[in-house]
Amino acid sequence: MSQNPNVREAYGIVAPTSRNPALRRLKSAQNTPSIHGNKLWGACYLMMEYLEHAPLPQGARVLDAGCGWGLSGIYCAKHFDAQVTAMDADPAVFPYLQLLAEQNGVAITNHAARFDELTVDDLSKFDVVIGADICFWDALADDVSNMIDRAIEAGVSKIILTDPQRPPFNALADRCVEEHFAEALQIETEQPRRFTGTALVIENG
Repeated sequence: MSQNPNVREAYGIVAPTSRNPALRRLKSAQNTPSIHGNKLWGACYLMMEYLEHAPLPQGARVLDAGCGWGLSGIYCAKHFDAQVTAMDADPAVFPYLQLLAEQNGVAITNHAARFDELTVDDLSKFDVVIGADICFWDALADDVSNMIDRAIEAGVSKIILTDPQRPPFNALADRCVEEHFAEALQIETEQPRRFTGTALVIENG
C-alpha cells in the first residue's frame, strides 16, 4: 500500500484520494458526473481480485462497460497490455478516467454510449467485456442482460461483471447462470480495504 496520503495503491494500480491535488483541480474545473460516476467503487477492486487469479490473454481487446472512472480497464491495460475501450453513458466521467490512466501510465479509448446502444457489430470488436457495479438500478437489469445477449451473439469470448450483490444484479446473475451457464463466484478483497461481492463470469465458446 502507498504511504502517500494523496494516492492509494492496490493490485499495482494507483488511484487518487479525495485530497489529491490533481483530483481537486479537476473537480473544481469539471462538471460533476451523474449516474453515480462521482467516485471509485469497490467492485473495481473485486474485478482486480478476480483477474489476479484468472488473467486475460496479453493484448486482449477489452470493453469496460459502464466504466465510471475506469479503474478496472486501467488494470487490464497495465497488467495485460489490453487494448481498452472505456464506455459510459455520462461523458463527464472521462476526464477523471484520463487522469487515472495518466497516473498509471496507460492509454485508454473513451466511448460515450448506453448499454442499449451497443450493437452486435459494436461488440464483435472485443474479446472481453467487463463491468464493475453496473447493475445498480432495477431499470438497468434488462439493458445489461440484453447487452450480454448481444455480446454472446457477437462472439465475445468472456464476460465478467463484479458487484456487491445488489438485488438487480443478483436477479441478472440468476438469469445468466440459467441461460448462459455462467458462474457466480463469491469474491472478496482486502485491498485497499475489505470489499465483498460476486464475480459473474460467462465463458463463450
